[in-house]
Amino acid sequence: MIAQFVGFLSIILAVWTWRADRRRWMKYLGVTALGLVIAQGVLGGLTVLFYLPPAISSAHAALAQTFFCIAVPITLFTGPKWVEEPPRVEVDEQRPSLFTLTLLSIFVLYVQLILGALFRHHGLSWWPHVLNSGTAAIVLSWTAIRALSRYSRIDAIRRPAITMLSLLIAQLCLGFAAFLTRVAWGHDAIQPELPMVISTVTHVAVGALLLATAVVLAVQVWRCMPVAFAECVPSRQGKPVAA
Repeated sequence: MIAQFVGFLSIILAVWTWRADRRRWMKYLGVTALGLVIAQGVLGGLTVLFYLPPAISSAHAALAQTFFCIAVPITLFTGPKWVEEPPRVEVDEQRPSLFTLTLLSIFVLYVQLILGALFRHHGLSWWPHVLNSGTAAIVLSWTAIRALSRYSRIDAIRRPAITMLSLLIAQLCLGFAAFLTRVAWGHDAIQPELPMVISTVTHVAVGALLLATAVVLAVQVWRCMPVAFAECVPSRQGKPVAA
């Protein structure tokens, strides 16, 4: 019933965005969100039909967070601050740029998401997920500290950076709790015990919030630091051009 309600809201969002928003890319973004919900429903049906195969179940989990990472920027793009307030533009001369670090953060978090889903659905051992968590912690800390140390005066960058750093600390603690309840203490349990369920579900939920926050930070850096984005768009002569 919850999934159907989310699908119903996605239909309303896509139709409303297509009719009311003049920005063409926003129309396509709303349709993309609806397409992801439909694909998510198909994967959910296949997951039940084939009795939780690791590959399909993991894809189902990853696609759900992909939809969430599109829904959150839609909220940002339709908010009054994005529409009415001009961005405060800064020049990013650091290498690697903050925009590059935000993209790297999204990448390592997505890898972590897939590894965690494979572990939960018995398609992979626990150690790749734990090993990659160290890499994710280093990259996200690097990104957040760079943002806070260099651009703390810009609210649009400071707020998601603080949120990302706070969620990272909480996620590491929840990951340790999930490891204890699932691997160390509950590996012989016939049915999942309540501490295992609570720690795992909370760990997944905070992970989704962390990934969405990294996406928001990347969007805000792209908006406030066009030079950082321009370096990723070479011109025909091989020189950076403004996007």
